[in-house]
Amino acid sequence: MEKAYILISCDIGKEHELASQLRQFDDIGSVMITYGDYDIVAEAQTDTSEQMDLLITSQIRKLQKIRSTITLRVSS
Repeated sequence: MEKAYILISCDIGKEHELASQLRQFDDIGSVMITYGDYDIVAEAQTDTSEQMDLLITSQIRKLQKIRSTITLRVSS
């Protein structure tokens, strides 16, 4: 099982829109809007590291209005 926290910077004023989109992904647990350098923190959990890579690179980073992401993987 792979778990990660994804820190997301987005365009100004688009936090709620992106949070709603992220909540639609099956592998995303909680989504929190924050303040500061990052606008959103999303908790992701997949079965394999390959699935995590695909979630981040092929789904999350492809969303419109995301400026940058940082992934913090959690070891169990």
